[in-house]
Amino acid sequence: MPQLHHVCSHLQNASMARQAITSIPSTRLNLRLALALQTAGFLSSVQMGDFSGPDPDGSTVPVTPANVSTRRLWLGMKYLDNQRVLTKCQLLSRGNRRVYLNVPEIEAMVKGHRIQTIAGLGMGECMFIGTSRGVFEARDAIRRKLGGEAICRVR
Repeated sequence: MPQLHHVCSHLQNASMARQAITSIPSTRLNLRLALALQTAGFLSSVQMGDFSGPDPDGSTVPVTPANVSTRRLWLGMKYLDNQRVLTKCQLLSRGNRRVYLNVPEIEAMVKGHRIQTIAGLGMGECMFIGTSRGVFEARDAIRRKLGGEAICRVR
């Protein structure tokens, strides 16, 4: 969980610097969050690779104990009409203060109501929820009737 704070700030900074592609450490949580961000339309691509760049031609190098520390996720940043798609990425749960939401609380947040210490979602914002079945955007979690840990909010 502490590493997720660095991932959120790194994505925000890479977007501000107008980078086309950036890398983050390869963990299961980072992969699930990156795929959820891609599904929501904030990222253009997610590829496995190492420090030198993405794996060539989409081939995947198997992860072994010898190379696990060098594996990276390469994320393609998305821009529309020369404007950033991802402008802000804010971590909601932290290592010392985890925020768990049930389905009615997630529904209230999506409608813009404050829940616990978190302000409701505004126009164009997405919140990502870590559930027992993976990481989903808040509206998908409501459709699937899944509650879980509030990971981050993105706009």
